[in-house]
Amino acid sequence: MYHTTLAQRVMRILVCVLVAAYTVWGAMAMWYQLPGPLPVRWVVISAWCALGVYIIYRSRPTRAARVHSARLSWLAYAAIAGALLAWWSTLAPSHQRFWADDVARMLESDVKGNMVELRNVRNFDWRSETDYTPRWETRHYDLDTLANADLFLSYWMGPKIAHTLVSFGFDDGQRVVFSLEIRKEQQESFSAVGGFFRQFEKVIIAADERDIIRVRSNIRGEDVYVYRLSLSPEQLKTLFMVYLTDAQALLNKPKFYNSLTSNCTTIVYDVARHVDPGLPFDYRLLLSGYFANYAYDHGGLIGGHSFASLREAGRIHSRAVAAGDDDAFSALIRRGVPGVSPA
Repeated sequence: MYHTTLAQRVMRILVCVLVAAYTVWGAMAMWYQLPGPLPVRWVVISAWCALGVYIIYRSRPTRAARVHSARLSWLAYAAIAGALLAWWSTLAPSHQRFWADDVARMLESDVKGNMVELRNVRNFDWRSETDYTPRWETRHYDLDTLANADLFLSYWMGPKIAHTLVSFGFDDGQRVVFSLEIRKEQQESFSAVGGFFRQFEKVIIAADERDIIRVRSNIRGEDVYVYRLSLSPEQLKTLFMVYLTDAQALLNKPKFYNSLTSNCTTIVYDVARHVDPGLPFDYRLLLSGYFANYAYDHGGLIGGHSFASLREAGRIHSRAVAAGDDDAFSALIRRGVPGVSPA
């Protein structure tokens, strides 16, 4: 019988937990990023997991004669774990991949005074998720006529998670939506788990509402809500320009999307902090489905209404389906939305 102190037992438990966590992380990292055919990946991942289990087993109290063997096992594990981390650090984002059509181009902009030229504004004609007419346009805007901005939340997997978009409106009726999205390769689909393991780059898309809102509400059947933001003209300009700055930064240097720390909601929060640097961090920035409630609590939505009434009036599903691809889509989906003037 070999006796151990309480401190030794606690330390052993902590070590086992760390080894188990790192083993799981390494297995997931290799599943999403290890090159080669699937059978080879299975063999490598299985061997890695077996090593982790063996190391946890060897962490139990052992005879003095076996200490040397245990130390060798730990050295081997440390070397392999270090190699795994070194391999992970070599994974770099890129602009040079075979991109899906809807994220094939990146936003480019030129700003001269208050005049803005946006290139590669997406305006696809969607008939289904696989049947569409690609269309990328160059558009011009006068920031002096920037009139309003709306927050869109699009739910596709329950009430806790939503995609977040911001739409800017001008006095002449033009609207442009900014959305941070995963930059999928051809044949790829979104994976929240893959988003933790550098599966996707990120891209800021500028798009027409009849594209980026309608594809979610009408084509994918997502539950979409719109809220009028409470912003001054100067705040509107600041937010608009921050999106352009962030898009230019991504154009200059690709970055990975991260499901937790760098996603469609965290960018809205980062952009908003240029207007109000004192905005606090909140769990609703992680559970993006509650982001509109966060904005309401911090004075970001139009005043004079309860959040429940804003949410009820902002649900666009029936209006979007009725509008179809009508040229007046943007006005039709906003009927009855507080803060929006009747068309």
